[in-house]
Amino acid sequence: MDNQSILRTVKLRLRMSMHDAHYAGNLVDGARMLALFGDVATELLIHEDGDEGLFKAYDSVEFCAPVYAGDYIEVVGHLNSKGKTSRKMTFYAYKVISLTGHPNVSSAEVLADPILVCKASGTCVTPMAMQRK
Repeated sequence: MDNQSILRTVKLRLRMSMHDAHYAGNLVDGARMLALFGDVATELLIHEDGDEGLFKAYDSVEFCAPVYAGDYIEVVGHLNSKGKTSRKMTFYAYKVISLTGHPNVSSAEVLADPILVCKASGTCVTPMAMQRK
């Protein structure tokens, strides 16, 4: 993405827990990535408008790689354009630390090349009456 088209960026990094695992093999539900995108969108709106705003719709969502309990995920959100009340955003989730799968269940490694696990784009809205900036 052309950096000149990005108005603001927010990052969030956290570890997926067993609570996030939803399927066999400790696979994390893809909806968890969408919830994280929502959190990043909220922060972008607070920075931009002084209000949490509302997520209106996703234009696209693509799940690119599996996420497991124990993985560290970095979520990046970009505010790309701004209308009177609408804000167009793009989101990326990367696996940055992964469990190794070695017999020592607590062994993990920092990934030299983060793995894109999910990407999406969408529109959020902050009603004019709620905009404080």
